[in-house]
Amino acid sequence: MTVVVKRNLRHFPLSTLTIALTLALPLSAAEAFSQRQLGPQPSEAVHGGIGLIQVPTARMAEAGNLSMGYSDNEEYRFWTVSLTLFPWMESTVRYADIRNRLYSPFPDFSGDQTYKDKGIDVKFRLREESYWWPEIAVGFRDFGGTGTFESEFIVASKRFGDVDVHLGMGWGYLGTAGNTRNPFCDMRDSFCQRPTGFSGMGGQIDYQRFFKGPASLYGGVEYQTPFEPLRLKLEYEGNDYSRDRAGIEMVQDSRWNLAALYKWGGFDFNLNYQRGNTFGFGVNYAMNLHTISQVKVDPPPRQVPEQHDITMDGIDRVNLPGALAREAGFVLREIELTETDITIVGNQVAYRDQDVAIERIGRVLAAELPRHITEYRIVVLEGNLPMVETVVDAEDFIAAVTYQTLEPEVTSTYRRIDPVSSRIWTDKPLRAGYYYGAETFWIQSFGSPEVFFMYQGGLLATAGYQLGSGLSFNGTAKVTLLENFDKFNFTVDSQNTPLPRVRTYVREYVTRSKLSMENLYTRWEGNPASNIYVQAYGGYLESMFGGVGTEVLYRPVDSNLAFGFDINWVKQRSFENDFDFMPYDVVTGHANIYWQPELLDDTTLTFNIGRFLAGDHGVKIDFAKRFNSGIVVGAHAAITNVSAEDYGEGSFTKGFYISIPFDLFTLRSAKGTGMIPWTPIARDGGQPLKRPVNLYDSTGLRSRFGG
Repeated sequence: MTVVVKRNLRHFPLSTLTIALTLALPLSAAEAFSQRQLGPQPSEAVHGGIGLIQVPTARMAEAGNLSMGYSDNEEYRFWTVSLTLFPWMESTVRYADIRNRLYSPFPDFSGDQTYKDKGIDVKFRLREESYWWPEIAVGFRDFGGTGTFESEFIVASKRFGDVDVHLGMGWGYLGTAGNTRNPFCDMRDSFCQRPTGFSGMGGQIDYQRFFKGPASLYGGVEYQTPFEPLRLKLEYEGNDYSRDRAGIEMVQDSRWNLAALYKWGGFDFNLNYQRGNTFGFGVNYAMNLHTISQVKVDPPPRQVPEQHDITMDGIDRVNLPGALAREAGFVLREIELTETDITIVGNQVAYRDQDVAIERIGRVLAAELPRHITEYRIVVLEGNLPMVETVVDAEDFIAAVTYQTLEPEVTSTYRRIDPVSSRIWTDKPLRAGYYYGAETFWIQSFGSPEVFFMYQGGLLATAGYQLGSGLSFNGTAKVTLLENFDKFNFTVDSQNTPLPRVRTYVREYVTRSKLSMENLYTRWEGNPASNIYVQAYGGYLESMFGGVGTEVLYRPVDSNLAFGFDINWVKQRSFENDFDFMPYDVVTGHANIYWQPELLDDTTLTFNIGRFLAGDHGVKIDFAKRFNSGIVVGAHAAITNVSAEDYGEGSFTKGFYISIPFDLFTLRSAKGTGMIPWTPIARDGGQPLKRPVNLYDSTGLRSRFGG
């Protein structure tokens, strides 16, 4: 059967494939529909991402869907994390454990650990499914790395009731069987052969291989059985497993694969039969980053009566500050009251959603103040600096919260501006005093030679003293509570590069002591003009460097664009104790651009252009996507004048991170976030200074989604 199918498809022409993917009649609005009305959410493939078993489909999970998976068969184990960043974009990060290959041939270096391969996939939806049209997508699998599973594909999906049908064409790993002619060969002969090897020192995107070499058609169906938790899958794939890098020759008795999937809550359990001779199994857990939440036991918002007869003399001036703190998380610092308006200045300590915070503050004021006061002006500080002023139309606000309008919309009753009423605050001496706090930290590493997963976690205990002039003294102690970094066989890696070792002594720094000084510095901050924030700092600035520096930021309220610069002279700290320095020093600094493009909802692009710690010049680009829950998922890469060979393994600096609000774990609303980073390979090129305070982050309240 396999031979017949292969022969019939080998010379499948481009025009036929195009018709199969895109044939459609004129589309009317009445014929358009949502695929979500027709069946269950699509399921994951073995390699991660929405698909059948081995092959991807055109389907996308709902925006914000995060799926974590594990799959296992005789030769491979896969750990995957897939995220639907936008309705039209899916990304996947994957680690593959290749059981029949060793990490290295040197037992003293990596013991008997098996070979690990990391990969990144991305898929883009080109067209949504409609009554006539299939869903169409293009994707790239394992596109930056050593190319173990590197593939490109174009695929269409169409649902007919309980049956979802998929047809695609794959190149690279998905196309090694070569069961059809590569249609791009008709455009240029260079597409007929796929280059081998990989660029630089790995980790680069090899565009020159895209859609080149043998191609294969693949397809299959997913069937939702009458028993709702059970789905069945059948696929025909285009990979030739005899060419896999599994350490042994893999036998493929059939190109047909079967799977059964059982859904239980957020879990999908699957059992599959692949290649006509191999059983596999897997499990996936999915959640949605837009809708994930935690039940709260906050005080209920103040009920506002439609009418009351409070006068100026009847205002409870003693209890008003306590009510604002208890019910709205607003710590009052100053207040100014006239016959027509009130201005309050303070810090928001509980509610990270600024719309929720303003509504709670407004409800307290509406219930406690006379109705002839027509305007509430709320100035929110970050530390001692005014961030944003919210001007509330009291009459419209009361009408909205008491449902006197047909479509009450509280956010339409106020506007956010640069603080002009902060004069009642800045004209007075700033308050001084001690402060302290603690937060958790987590460092992790995947794919180390000694063991696949290494970790270190503990507490960062912070204390300081704030002077009234904007000057503060700050320090942070790092306390390690749990780790397995004792498994490190070597500290300094053996790779010889011409770059100064500004980051590759990391093993020495993180294993030196259970208790260490993370930073100890003095800092001055100011707001010298409208929309402008400045800071200057000096001391032990981070775990590896100390010195002096300054930063300036221009950031209008609710603008999608901000920019500034920083410049620093720093010296490398010793990893043998907390206070000494090593001979290396450098001047580093950047021009910084922060852009929130309107086309990408709740997304920030950051460009840091300048000189890095190793003396190299270039740009670091950071992409951050914020979800409705407050979770932020980001990725960054630094491209500098350091060549891939000089940089070393990985070719350039890149990494990922997820920022999680604390109040997703607490029963009371709270501010603050925790960061979980992942840097596949940390080398010395493209490394910025980790300033103890970043002005864009500390002025987050000037964005409606910040704070």
